[in-house]
Parts: sequence; structure tokens; C-alpha cells
Amino acid sequence: MGVDEFRTEVREWLAENLVGEFASLKGLGGPGREHEAFEERRAWNQHLAAAGLTCLGWPVEHGGRGLSVAHRVAFYEEYARADAPDKVNHLGEELVGPTLIAFGTPEQQQRFLPAIRDVTELWCQGYSEPGAGSDLANVSTSAVLDGSHSASEATGNQHWIINGQKVWTSLAHWAQWCFVLARSEKGSKRHAGLSYLLVPLDQPGVEIRPIVQLTGDSEFNEVFFTDARTEAGLVVGEPGDGWRVAMGTLMFERGVSTLGQQIRYARELSGLVELAKKCGAVDDPLIRERLTRAWADLQAMRSFAMATMDEELPGQDSVSKLLWANWHRDLGELAMDIRGKAGLILDGNDFDEWQRLFLFSRADTIYGGSNEVQRNIIAERVLGLPREARG
Repeated sequence: MGVDEFRTEVREWLAENLVGEFASLKGLGGPGREHEAFEERRAWNQHLAAAGLTCLGWPVEHGGRGLSVAHRVAFYEEYARADAPDKVNHLGEELVGPTLIAFGTPEQQQRFLPAIRDVTELWCQGYSEPGAGSDLANVSTSAVLDGSHSASEATGNQHWIINGQKVWTSLAHWAQWCFVLARSEKGSKRHAGLSYLLVPLDQPGVEIRPIVQLTGDSEFNEVFFTDARTEAGLVVGEPGDGWRVAMGTLMFERGVSTLGQQIRYARELSGLVELAKKCGAVDDPLIRERLTRAWADLQAMRSFAMATMDEELPGQDSVSKLLWANWHRDLGELAMDIRGKAGLILDGNDFDEWQRLFLFSRADTIYGGSNEVQRNIIAERVLGLPREARG
């Protein structure tokens, strides 16, 4: 099927299906708003799956449609233009699913991929720790095989025993599974001796504590593992080779869905322009200049994404992260300047969309790799500058 034909199919399907009970979900969800109608959006996501509109880029043999990057771009663009609700299964569909296809065993693929595709099991990411956020190689959460065998001699009835803490774990309170980066070789340092484990969350050894955000919501969590267990066979890749698998997951993280994100950004900018006209802020030449610059920067962001979509250039993910994170944070600040004093007043018991945008976008330059980390990556891996001194 050609891209234009597929785009038409998606547009028509969305028009026919975003009706009735699903119509009320338009525009709901997404970063900073994951609490909005979560279970209803999960039902919508399952409706998408039944129509074959999840896992579009997965190979056909793994339950996907094997569609090209161009087809997936078309889907996300039409999805955003229809103001369809944010999907709840991003971490499964876009991160751990492709990771299992690339690195998993046939048994792991058969066990987990169908439930990801059908949105019957949800996932979260167990990477960051209190001492290993920006410096992921500093992971200290431990994983030890019970019994006397070494990791390479694991038997079918053995389990990994996991102890430690993860933090900033998005959607852990709704997830059934977590992919966990843990140190499985005692005494190992940095990138060596890590393993990538698939861990069930519904067990006595796991405690999930929500983290209250500036917005008052709690889509991030702390996750504590105290002698938590997972089967020996649920290590992805070889034991001790977790860094390579984890980096593979991060490569999948910033894919074509960013173009849909940019269309949502364009919708936010358009709404902000209308607000500026309505309240008279557009008469301020500085406000007009900042709105114009925001529009131009958004076009540049899209051009960069399209130009690098089919390539793997050194540092391109870091450049992309810096572009959208700083743009969105600046948009939140612009929204508050346009609102003026009215933006300081809470109307009722909840923030309005512009207050929420300002508050949550403060996190954009931190989560997913902070600005400082992205600039270090570009400096060291692209420009060849000396590595930053680490204590």
C-alpha cells in the first residue's frame, strides 16, 4: 500500500471511529496529562490494536504490519491532526517491543509481543536511579541468580533476585511489567556487568510510590525492589551485556512519533496565538517577535526530523532532544507572559492548559536525558572534545 493511500485509510478510520464514547477523549493524555481518562484511553488503544493500527513498524512475523518509516510518519501526522487521545502503550509498543524483536529470544517474543500489540499488558522503564539519572552507567540496583550457578549456567527453575531503587519511572502505577537495567556481576564498574531484565511488578518484593509533580499529578514514580524475583530466562541478551541492549532501547525511543509530537506542538502554538489576539498581548512587538520565532523554530525542528529520519548520524538524537525540549519549555514561558497577571491565579481547583503547560514543560529539559547530558554527548562523541571530568 502506498503512503498516500495509507494516509487516507488512517484519516478515514479516525473520522469514523473517534465518535460516541471515544469523541470525548479527543486531546486527552500525553506528558503532564497522563492522568486524564487513563482507562478510557486504554480502551481506545485496544480499539486501535483491533483495527491493526498499533505496532505498524514491527515485522509481520511478530504481529506488526512491516510498514516503512514514511507510512509511520503519515500515521502519526494524521493521528495528531485528528486530535486523537494520547496512547497509553508507548513504552511497550515503541521501546520494549522493538528491543525484544532485536535482542530477545523466540520464547520471550512469543510470551510478550502479543500482549504488547493487543495492549493487554503495559510496561514501564527501570533505568534511572537516585545516583544514576544522567549517568546511567552508575546503576547500582543488583540482580543475583539464586542457587549456586553462575549467570551463564542458569537453569530453568532459577530466578534473579533484585534489590535496589528506580526513580522517575513513568506510568509504573499502571504497568504490569518493568524492563530493568541492573548490575548482575558483583564488583563490576560502569558499563560492564549489567543485565537487562523483564520484571513483573505485581509481587510482594515491589513497592511503587508516586512522585507528586508541580502540576499536582503523579505520573512519575519511585520503584523499590526488595528481593523481587523474575525468572532466569527473562534476561534480554546475554547476562552482563545489558548496556548494549539498553542503548538499543534508547535508539528506539526517539523515532517517528516525534513528528506527531511536533503537530501537537503546532496546535499548542496556534492556540497561544489566538490567546494573544484575544487578550491583546499580540499588540506587544516583543510578543509578536517571540511568537514568530516559535513558529520558525518549529519549522526548523520538523525539517531536521525529516532530514534525519532514515539516517543514523552521530549525535542526532541529542540534537533532536535539545531542539524540542528547549522549544517546549520556552513556549510555556511565552504562554505565561501572554497571560500576564491572570496566569498567576488558579481558577477553581485545577490549572488551566497554559498554567499546566508552563509547569510541566520545566521537566522537558530534564527527563529523557538532561540538556547538560545531551550537550556533553555532542561535544565528546561528535566534536571530539575532551571528556568531562567525573569525580
